[in-house]
Amino acid sequence: MSSEPALTHLNARGEAEIVDIGDKEATRRRAVAEATVLAAPETVAVIISGGLKKGDAVSVARIAGIMAAKKTSDLIPLCHPIALTKVSVEIAPLPDNTGLHIRAAAETTDRTGVEMEALTAASTAALTLYDMAKAIDRGMTVTNLRLLEKSGGKSGDFVRVA
Repeated sequence: MSSEPALTHLNARGEAEIVDIGDKEATRRRAVAEATVLAAPETVAVIISGGLKKGDAVSVARIAGIMAAKKTSDLIPLCHPIALTKVSVEIAPLPDNTGLHIRAAAETTDRTGVEMEALTAASTAALTLYDMAKAIDRGMTVTNLRLLEKSGGKSGDFVRVA
C-alpha cells in the first residue's frame, strides 16, 4: 500500500471524475491566494494613477477577478459550482514599485473548498492588468500565483510559511 495520498479526481480505473461531495457537511470555508505582476516602475505608476488609455486598470482587474471567481467551475473542468458568499481582490504596488501585488480571498458556506476560486480570481486580475498595460510594457511578467491560506472543511487549515 502506497503512503502517498490518492488523487481525489481519479476513480479506481484512473479516469477523471468530479468528486462526490453529497455526503459532506456544509461548513464555512475561506481561501486566500496571491499573484504578482512584475513591470517597469513607470508602468506601475501609470497603472496606479489610472492613466492608461484603456481606463482604470486596477478597478477593472478587481472586477475581473471577482467575476472569474464566480465562473471557476466553468473554467476548471472538475470544480464544483459553489455559492460564494464573498470575494475580494486587493491590488497594490510592490514597495519598490517594480510590480503589483494581487491578493484574492474567496468565502463560502458549502461542502467543498474555495481554493480554486481564490486562485482564479488572483490569476485573472493579474492577466487583466497585463492586458490593459501591454501597450506600454510588453515585458511585464505574471508570477508567484499561489495559495496563501485556506480554512474550513475536513482537510483542515493551511497557512503558507514564507
